[in-house]
Amino acid sequence: MNYLAHIFLSGPNRKVQLGNFVGDAVKGSSYKNYPPDIAKGIQLHRAIDDYTDRHPAVCEVVHRLQPEFGRYSGVLLDIYFDYLLASRFESFFGVSLRRYTRTFYLSLLINYRYLPLRFKRFIWHFILTDRLRKYATLNGIRESLNIMVEYHHIDISVDKAIRYLEEHDEELFAVFQPFFIELQRFCAEYQHNYKSQF
Repeated sequence: MNYLAHIFLSGPNRKVQLGNFVGDAVKGSSYKNYPPDIAKGIQLHRAIDDYTDRHPAVCEVVHRLQPEFGRYSGVLLDIYFDYLLASRFESFFGVSLRRYTRTFYLSLLINYRYLPLRFKRFIWHFILTDRLRKYATLNGIRESLNIMVEYHHIDISVDKAIRYLEEHDEELFAVFQPFFIELQRFCAEYQHNYKSQF
């Protein structure tokens, strides 16, 4: 799962959303340095990643991508999943992606002091370029992949990755939709049963 999916799966609590959003940048037990709801979001992020990585449907698609994209297949599938969610967002959530992302960006600014340094370095660019909403278009996905290739040295052909998404959109969505419904259920149960590990 990539940024948009992690935020969406957090539910309505803004601090849980923030924790889930920054989860990759918080290592080990350092989540304990954050307020309780942000810590909860960080742990939810880890639970989502673990659930996703083990899910048979996801593993099968990653296996299918590997001949074309090798060890970056899982990373690429995360991006594809955000596209599938963003491009059909209103059918999942009942509000426009524009409205949802604007509200989240405002929450980021209000809670800026809690962002890890890595996020503080790029968050203004992230907001001003409306990165979350760009996941809804192929051009936006192309931009995100170009950023990953340039700054994170991901060795994939962006043209090939976009072409694959165009050609397999419906096929990927047929996997994504039932998986994502299961994942929403998992996240709701996780939050209901959550016990702080402070």
